[in-house]
Amino acid sequence: MSDAGASAAAAEPAANGGGLSTKAKVFIGLGAYLALVVLMLLVFGDGGKNEAFQPQNEFKLEAWIPLEIGGIDLSINKAVLYLFLASGLTIGTMLWIAKRMQEKPNRVQTTVEVAYDLTKDTITGSVLSGKMAARWFPFIATIFFWIWFSNMIGFIPLPINTEHPIDIFGLEIPAFALYAATANLSIPLVLTLVVWLSYHFEGVRAQGVRGYLASWLPPGLEDMNPAAKAFIFVIEAISHFARLISLAVRLFANILAGHLLLLFMGGGLAVLLGIAALGALTFPLAFFFFILEVGLIATLQAFIFATLTAIYLGGATSASH
Repeated sequence: MSDAGASAAAAEPAANGGGLSTKAKVFIGLGAYLALVVLMLLVFGDGGKNEAFQPQNEFKLEAWIPLEIGGIDLSINKAVLYLFLASGLTIGTMLWIAKRMQEKPNRVQTTVEVAYDLTKDTITGSVLSGKMAARWFPFIATIFFWIWFSNMIGFIPLPINTEHPIDIFGLEIPAFALYAATANLSIPLVLTLVVWLSYHFEGVRAQGVRGYLASWLPPGLEDMNPAAKAFIFVIEAISHFARLISLAVRLFANILAGHLLLLFMGGGLAVLLGIAALGALTFPLAFFFFILEVGLIATLQAFIFATLTAIYLGGATSASH
């Protein structure tokens, strides 16, 4: 074999990582990682289950400022704080951008314009057209941006944990924690009620009460038995009420599940079980889920809610749906 051939043969294993395949490297890395976890378990041991730690308390709403009017609890709590934060960010951002529009947009303006096109063309324009699109675009865009801001600030640690305050120079300061208004079922449910009433109102406004209710039946049923028509109508009515549950629970469940995953993977499971080594195993998963929630789920859920709102409005004004 020539010197050049020998050099190439010697260099090939080095270029291939010493002859190890990618799969082998992954398994070796996982094995080393698990060995580290086992070593930590042997060193720190099992502290036993932590009965004092209650993960569900992260979502418990304590009244910061008790307020009751006419028997209705209107107390100020962290959910109310997040409502104001999301609303303030939505209004403030749009006003700030509107006053600083430039002929040659900067990065912030470009980002906002992309989001604007998403809500105007992709969400509203793909379902509604003409006067309907112009009339309901502000409503749909507001829903999208409000949910998006609400979801995103839910992944920013804020001093809201009053159950485990931090003592700083004798002052008890709430500990930093994660929370999202949309992780509370009442918030998505109110949003859903607004959407539900809005599309029924638009359907009645466009077709009249009789015409709108008649549109609940599919076309071509003129000769059908009245009892069968009534049965189909009842099924359609039930489907409309089911939207109250499906639309609200979809948003609530996805955001709640994401926060629970972060809570447990970020150390909550290790604290609950009293196994410190488990935290080393779950923390990388917490980092992965955090990137997934912030990079995809928060925006996706706002997009789905706004898109379904546009679909419901479009269906309410069509002759039949």
